[in-house]
Amino acid sequence: MNTLPRLVDHELVQAAAQVAATRCRGDNHTMAAAGRARDGRIITAVNAYHFTGGPCAELVLIGTAAAQGAYELETIVAVGDRDRGVVPPCGRCRQVLLDYYPATHVIVGSGDRLRTVSIGELLPESYVWADHQLDGE
Repeated sequence: MNTLPRLVDHELVQAAAQVAATRCRGDNHTMAAAGRARDGRIITAVNAYHFTGGPCAELVLIGTAAAQGAYELETIVAVGDRDRGVVPPCGRCRQVLLDYYPATHVIVGSGDRLRTVSIGELLPESYVWADHQLDGE
């Protein structure tokens, strides 16, 4: 395991914060996410809240990235509207991120204590869906 601290991608945090400030409105869209694709592009998305559930911003980001041809996200961050700052991914998003991008990193923390951690650090002793699929015998 790599124990060296990863730098925080402040441009990514700023991109998510900008989307949260300008695109999140009312109760339907309250979180923004930004991801850095392997080719360096920043892709953004917002959540689609609904009382039945609705996808978090991180999950919308996965679909948006794929629609733009970005299938590998190196780092992601979520930011809340109304200046709530960086918000860590929920348990469902942690699992999905681990399954889609097992090597991705997530920015967590607040203020001057932001840090970048691997998705595995956020979901220790995790269930990895791909590890439990039958070979099709």
